[in-house]
Amino acid sequence: MNKKQRASLIMNRLDRLYPSPPIPLQHRNHFTLLIAVMFSAQCTDKKVNEVTKGLFSRAFTPKAMYELGVEEIYRLIKTLGLARQKANYAHQLSKIIIDAHSGNIPKDITALESLPGVGHKTASVVISQAFGIPAFPVDTHIHRIAQRWEFTSGKSVRETEEDLKRIFPKASWNKLHLQIIYYGREYCTARGCDGTICPLCKEQFPKRKYPVDCKKA
Repeated sequence: MNKKQRASLIMNRLDRLYPSPPIPLQHRNHFTLLIAVMFSAQCTDKKVNEVTKGLFSRAFTPKAMYELGVEEIYRLIKTLGLARQKANYAHQLSKIIIDAHSGNIPKDITALESLPGVGHKTASVVISQAFGIPAFPVDTHIHRIAQRWEFTSGKSVRETEEDLKRIFPKASWNKLHLQIIYYGREYCTARGCDGTICPLCKEQFPKRKYPVDCKKA
């Protein structure tokens, strides 16, 4: 199979497994989605959901988050990795959203990336899942799996993103990035598959004899 055929196979299989994949981070609105995704850096979604439950019950708008103050935000999220830094980011970006964007989350990816603590992946998740703008956020699962599926060399996350955008139809990006994340967690895990074990690896590469050495994100 060539890349186009394998891409079609993957979309078909993932549509069967995850026809309507939910966003794994719990949120109440576009602002809380932004905060949750920003918090997920170097942290599991499960842990983020545990922490943000209490935070978002008290502050689910930029105004409320800013008024909560850095120390109180930190107290509520201190079990997260990099909690002090993330509390500062949440407080700072809330003020910028109030002052520069009238309290609304900007739809423009460049504007999002200019916010404290918001990198390209976080901004891509927000524009795709909050506003339906086609994007292909690449996390560690997708970066690893794209290498096992021979869609990218894995030199960088940004290169992996561009490679996947060229291979898969634009209309599929927003759904597909979630589907691959779920597939990576369930079947093609870092330790559970080396490119020769999970169903999609075996189906695409039935003659593959050696493990795939994946570059880290």
